[in-house]
Amino acid sequence: MSLESQTCEDLKAFERRLTEVLACLQPSCLRWRIILGLVSITTGLSAFFWISDPQTSYAPFFSSLMNHPVFFISALTLICLFIYGIHKLVISPQIIISRTRSVLNEFNMSCNEKGMLILKGFQKE
Repeated sequence: MSLESQTCEDLKAFERRLTEVLACLQPSCLRWRIILGLVSITTGLSAFFWISDPQTSYAPFFSSLMNHPVFFISALTLICLFIYGIHKLVISPQIIISRTRSVLNEFNMSCNEKGMLILKGFQKE
């Protein structure tokens, strides 16, 4: 087996593994995006109703929150999700792609969003 064919097989194996890793991350990433979107929309809408309530300006803060349990629960859930690291889970494929591109750039290669390798031409100086 020649060095070129072995290098080609290594690149193909790397590409297969990278596409496999990214494909496995997509379902969970989509799930976390949907959860984050729903909780954000619920928090935003319930915050609007909480602020537009005329009793909010007269009632103490905690009693005002207890009068609007949907806002209180959704805001608490959103805070817990961010503490848990949902913002990293939502963009994890993009983080992997950007780090892989920075490493592959040293070898005149890149990759697309699906993990397929892109060979760049050699630059003559």
